[in-house]
Amino acid sequence: MPTGRVKWYDAEKGFGFLSQDDGGEDVYVRASALPEGVETLKSGQRVEFGIATGRRGPQALSVQIIDPPPSLSRARRQAAAAERKHSPDELHGLIEDMITLLESAVQPDLRKGRYPDRKTARRVAEVVRAVAAELEH
Repeated sequence: MPTGRVKWYDAEKGFGFLSQDDGGEDVYVRASALPEGVETLKSGQRVEFGIATGRRGPQALSVQIIDPPPSLSRARRQAAAAERKHSPDELHGLIEDMITLLESAVQPDLRKGRYPDRKTARRVAEVVRAVAAELEH
C-alpha cells in the first residue's frame, strides 16, 4: 500500500487530498475511506492508503493512520523551551526577583486577609510558571 501525508482535509465537506511519498499525483480522499472512529485528518499527518484510479484521478479506497497528527502547540512549546534556557546564575537572579515580587505584591494583601487583585495575581502566576518551567529543564 502506498504511503503519504495529508495535504489538506475539510471535515465539514467530507473530503481532502493526500500527497504520495513517491511523488505521484495527489490522491482524493473522502470521509468514507477513513478508519472507523476517525472523523478528520490533519495536514502533515502520515497515512497509508489503498488507491484506485477514478475518472478524475487517483482516489483513496481505505486510509490507515501511521502517525498521530503533528501537534503545533507542542512544537511551539518545545521551541520556546529551547530558547528559554538560562544559566544557573541567571536563574538565581530570576528566583530572587520572584521572591521580591511575592513579598511586595502578594504578602501584604494576604496579611490583611484577602487575595491580591486579579491583575496582580495573573502577573505573579505568569512569573512563577516561567521560573517553574526553567527549573524543569
